Amino acid sequence: MKAPLFVKIEHYTEITDTIAGIKSKLDEAKEVLIKLDDVKQKEDNELLKWQAELEEAEKRLKSITEQLPKPE
Repeated sequence: MKAPLFVKIEHYTEITDTIAGIKSKLDEAKEVLIKLDDVKQKEDNELLKWQAELEEAEKRLKSITEQLPKPE
């Protein structure tokens, strides 16, 4: 059983304003986190793309190197 909480009327508005401010900041933090996650996913996708392109360039270079005649 919870005990009743008594708050002076003059402090009630201040308390509710503070709580609203905290909630607002938490909502902002959530939005920032969502945006950061989106940026991270885009960066990860881009890095995977670059890695694939690098591997393809290495394969092509190896193929060219293998086709070059060996010096005698």
